[in-house]
This record gives sequence, structure tokens and C-alpha cells, in this order.
Amino acid sequence: MGKKEAALRYFRAGYNCAQSVVLACAGERDDLTRAAAAFGGGMGRLQQTCGAVTGAYICFGVNLASTGLPGEEDKLRVYEKVRSFNRLFRERNGTDICSELLGEDLNTVEGRARIKELRLTEKVCEKCITDAIEIIEGLG
Repeated sequence: MGKKEAALRYFRAGYNCAQSVVLACAGERDDLTRAAAAFGGGMGRLQQTCGAVTGAYICFGVNLASTGLPGEEDKLRVYEKVRSFNRLFRERNGTDICSELLGEDLNTVEGRARIKELRLTEKVCEKCITDAIEIIEGLG
């Protein structure tokens, strides 16, 4: 099973968008799953930066950052991937802001009902998750 399929399987099983990307790209580690728990719904349902995006950022840190105190080159290696990812994600989706992507409020009964009615979880969230995986893989 590829990473896109794995990420969607995690998401459909109940993991949030950030956790789904992290689990698919950085491995099934309890510490990473717990760390990514705070980033679903655009960071704790604040509907800010999309969880699939922040999940990708976590993956870059896990996979590229040095251990211990990082030097400037270590930081720049991760920051460059984040910037490249962000540019590509926004080109594909127009934004990286959860509220703009969904167009509905996750924090109201009415908003959640509209999200369900319009199947935005499948149409928007799953697209963001698969876009994130594709971009991560493309950036190598």
C-alpha cells in the first residue's frame, strides 16, 4: 500500500488530518501520533493552517532535522522543504487555511452539519491529505 492510501486509511479510521500524514510519512510511532494530535482541524480546530500541511511540516522535521542542537544549515534544510511544500500546496489549493479550504465552521453545529451534508471531509480534507503526500514525495 502506498503512502497516499495509507494516509487515507488512517484518516477514515478516525485519525485527524495531521496524524494521517505523519503516520503515513514518518511511521507508526506513538510519540509522533500524540504530537500531531493537536494539529487537526487547522490546529486544534482553530481552522488556521490545514492539518495535512502541519502534518507535512512535522514529517520534514522528523525526517530531515539533526538530533541535538541544530546548526544553521540544519535549520535551513528543514525550512527550505517547508517553504517549497507550502508554495506547492497553495498553488494546488489556493490556500493553506482550513477555514478557507472548507468554507464552513468546524466549531458550530450548523457548520459541522454542512460539512457532512456536502461531504467536505471527503472532497476537501482527503484531497488535502493526498496532495500533501504527493508533494512530500515530489520534494524527495
